[in-house]
Amino acid sequence: SPPHNHQHNLLLLQIRTSSASPFPTPHYKPTLHNTMNPNASDWTPSASAPAFTPGGAAPAPAPTPPPAKQESAASDIDESDPLWQCVLNKICEGDRARAMKLINDPDSLMNYPEVVAIIAASDDKMEEDDWEKGNDDGAADELAEKMEEKMVIDEANAEPTAAPPKKEEVAEAVEGDPREHLNLVFIGHVDAGKSTLSGNILYLTDNVDKRTIEKYESEAKERNRESWFLAFIMDTNEEERAKGITVEVGRATFETEAHRYSILDAPGHKNYVPNMIMGASQADVGILVISARKGEFESGFDKGGQTREHALLAKTLGVSYLVVVINKMDEPTVQWKKERFDECVQKLKPFLKGCGFTIKKEVKFMPISGLNGANVKDEVDPKECSWWKDCYKNGDNNTDKATLMDLLDSLELKGRNPDAPVRIPVLDRYSDRGTIAMGKVESGTIRPGMKITLMPTRQKYKVDGLWTDETPLASARPGENVLVKLNGAGMEDIQKGFVICSDPPCRSVDKLICQVLVMDLPDHAKVLTAGFQAIFHAHCAEEEATVTKIFETTDRKGKVTKGAHFANVGMRVICMIELARTVPLETFDDYPFLGRFTLRTEGKTCAIGVIKKLPPKKEG
Repeated sequence: SPPHNHQHNLLLLQIRTSSASPFPTPHYKPTLHNTMNPNASDWTPSASAPAFTPGGAAPAPAPTPPPAKQESAASDIDESDPLWQCVLNKICEGDRARAMKLINDPDSLMNYPEVVAIIAASDDKMEEDDWEKGNDDGAADELAEKMEEKMVIDEANAEPTAAPPKKEEVAEAVEGDPREHLNLVFIGHVDAGKSTLSGNILYLTDNVDKRTIEKYESEAKERNRESWFLAFIMDTNEEERAKGITVEVGRATFETEAHRYSILDAPGHKNYVPNMIMGASQADVGILVISARKGEFESGFDKGGQTREHALLAKTLGVSYLVVVINKMDEPTVQWKKERFDECVQKLKPFLKGCGFTIKKEVKFMPISGLNGANVKDEVDPKECSWWKDCYKNGDNNTDKATLMDLLDSLELKGRNPDAPVRIPVLDRYSDRGTIAMGKVESGTIRPGMKITLMPTRQKYKVDGLWTDETPLASARPGENVLVKLNGAGMEDIQKGFVICSDPPCRSVDKLICQVLVMDLPDHAKVLTAGFQAIFHAHCAEEEATVTKIFETTDRKGKVTKGAHFANVGMRVICMIELARTVPLETFDDYPFLGRFTLRTEGKTCAIGVIKKLPPKKEG
C-alpha cells in the first residue's frame, strides 16, 4: 500500500496536475479492496453439481491455499495528516471506504476546493523551510556541478567495467608526537645491573603491571636468583634467564611529559660486543652502568673489563651524552658511602676524557640503586644517603638533578636537522606483505609516497608505508625509530648496513682517508702497520678492512711524524683504509653519524676513527 502521508500525497498531486510534467501517470500497487469487481453478483451453489462421494477413483485435488492476508492500507494512514482529515471528515463525511478510494485518485481530489487550499498552503511552507533546516546559499548547486564533472566518463579512455578491488583496511596515519624522541643505550660490564635498571624504569613508569612482576619474582625464586626478577622484563628468552646475561639487544619504550624514550639494553659480555655495537649505533644517550660493589667495579674497569670498551664504543658510535650511574649503592659492602662513589668517579674521569668525552658538558655522574629504585624516579631517602642532596644542589658531578629520570628529561640534543636530506641506516628488514626496513631517522623528514634511493645499490623505490612501533605515521623526523615499507623491494634487495636516502644520496665507497686513535692491538701484532686487517664497523654496517697506507702519526706528547711506517697504542694516525665491498659513508664533517667507525679484531676494539676524505666522485 502506498504510504498516506502529507508529503507523499503532495508529491503525487504535483506530478498529476503539472501540465509540463514529463512523467506518466503513476501506477499504484493494487490492494485487496480495489481489485475486486463491485458489480459482480452474489455467489450461489450449482444445483446440477454432482454430490460428493468419498473414495472415488481419483483423489480430490488439494484445496487452493487462501491468499496471504494483506496488510490493510488503513494501517499506513497518518490520521493527523491535514489532507486525510479533510477528505475523511469534510468530503466523505466520515465514510472511510469512500475516503480511501478518493485518496488514491489524485485527479478526482483536485476537483475539491478544500484540497486545492491545503496543497497551496503546503507549497508556501515548503518554500520557507530549507531541506534539513539548512541554507546553503547555492552550495548545493555548486556541489552538484562538481559531482557532475567527476562523474563524466571519457569514452575514449574508458575501460570495461570491472569490480573495484577490495581495499585493505588501514589505520589512519598520524603526525609524529611533538615530544622529542631519545634512544637510551644501557652499557657496562657484565653483571653491573643494566637489565635490572632497565626493567625497573619500565615498572616505575607503569609500563609493566604488578601481576607480571609477581610472576617474574616467582620465576626468579625458583632459579635461586631472587634479585633477577626485574631483569626478566628485558631478558625474555630462556638462555638469557638461565645464564643471567643479556645476549641480544633488548628493546622497550616509555614516556614522560618531556620526552619519549626507547631503551636499548645492550649485552655486557665480551662475546656479544658486535650486538652491543648494533644497539649503540642507534643511541642518542649512553647510560654507563657501574657496579659499586667491592671487587665488581675493579674487574669491570681493569684491562679486559667491558667498562672501558663500552665507554669507548659509545663515544665512537656518536652518543651525545654519557650518564654514568654508580649502581648497587645499597649493597652491604657500600651502604651509600660517599667515599666509594667518589673513588669510582675519580677513576673514570681520566679514562672518559681519553675516549674523547668533554667531561663538564657531556658526562654526568649519579649514585643509584637499580634494584630498589632509589634515585631512579624518586630521590633516595636522606636517612640512607645524607650527602647526595648537597651534591646535586651544588652542581657537583655535572648535574643539578636529584634523580635519573629528571636528568634525562633535562637533556637537549643538538644537530638534528629535519630539513636535511633523508638518511636512515638500515638496522634490519623483514617480510610482511612486502619488505619492511627497520632503522632510525638520522636526518631529514620521511613521508609515505616519497621516492628514495637505497645505497649502495642505487635502486630507487617508493615509500608505501611508515610506522613507529605499530602506529602509522604521516611523517617521521630525526631521532624516530621507524619501519619503512618500500614498494617493489625484495628481501634480497635490502641488507643491514644499507642507507635509505633522499636526493642527493650519500656516497658509497670502498676507500677512505681517516684519522684513527689506536686503543689496543691483538697479541700477534704489537704495532699497527700497512696491511693491518680488521672488521670495519660504521653505523649499522660491517665490512672487512685493510690499512693500506699510513700518512702520519702523532704520539701522546704531540710529536708528529710524517710518512711513518707504524703506530703504537695511544697514537693518532692519518691513514688510508680499503674495504672489501662498498659501504654507504660520508665524511665526519658533513654527516657525523655516517662518518664514525671502529676497527675490531680478535674480540678487541683496536681503533676508533673518523672519516676525513672520500675519493672524488666519478664523472658522469
